[in-house]
Amino acid sequence: MTQLSDGAATLTVRIDDRVLTAVPDYVLGVLAVALVEVVPAPPAVSALLTAAEDALHGAGLDKAGVADLPGIAAWREAYRAVGVNPNRFPCAAESITRRVAKGDRLPRINALVDLCNAVSLGAALPVASCAVDGLTDLVVRPADGTETYLPLGVPDAPERPEPGEVVYADADGRAHSRRWNWRQGHLIRTDLGPHALLLTVESAHPGGRAEVVDALARLDDALAEMSAGPRQAAVLDRDATSAVLRTAGPLSPAGSNGRSRP
Repeated sequence: MTQLSDGAATLTVRIDDRVLTAVPDYVLGVLAVALVEVVPAPPAVSALLTAAEDALHGAGLDKAGVADLPGIAAWREAYRAVGVNPNRFPCAAESITRRVAKGDRLPRINALVDLCNAVSLGAALPVASCAVDGLTDLVVRPADGTETYLPLGVPDAPERPEPGEVVYADADGRAHSRRWNWRQGHLIRTDLGPHALLLTVESAHPGGRAEVVDALARLDDALAEMSAGPRQAAVLDRDATSAVLRTAGPLSPAGSNGRSRP
């Protein structure tokens, strides 16, 4: 891993200029968590997710209503701009919002996945938790078609992203998503146990930066109540396309405040 002078490992996150040319309003918020023990969701996180689901249940949105939410509508246009049909491949936020709007509840996975789902439902933006143990770089870029993607839950069935498809990729030729944020890869899944994590919040509409910053703050506040190590946030866009984030550090007691907000 890349090392800081004090020995802390780092992860460089970057947006490729070609992505910003296609979608100029793209904003990527990131929150690096140096170390957290991922556990089944505590009551506070479960309550956040249930409240977000209840709010959607009460909104009475149909499929078209979900697609018209500003954050999701912008993602549908962003997908079209990079050659992806959003009706066939809805972004992550649209997928879970549709499901809940029909009256369903999301499966409870663990504290971090459930937290991201709660914030995603509330913001109508894609929010994800990525285990980045061992990663030194991650770039949002068009695929060249040679990358290897291991589907979540079926890593023995590798895929090749289509050339030009936007993916999260590393320097070792691995793609960690398909069709931008439609599907996450197996290698960065967040499961139980200690992990270095990168939480992501993405917007594609004018003025989305403020909503990304607000979602990052909600994530950070919730993590302050967990056994989370030092946390560092950054917001990337066309004015600041990269950030170097700490991804190693001591495990801190629950409720500690090791935050660094953008």
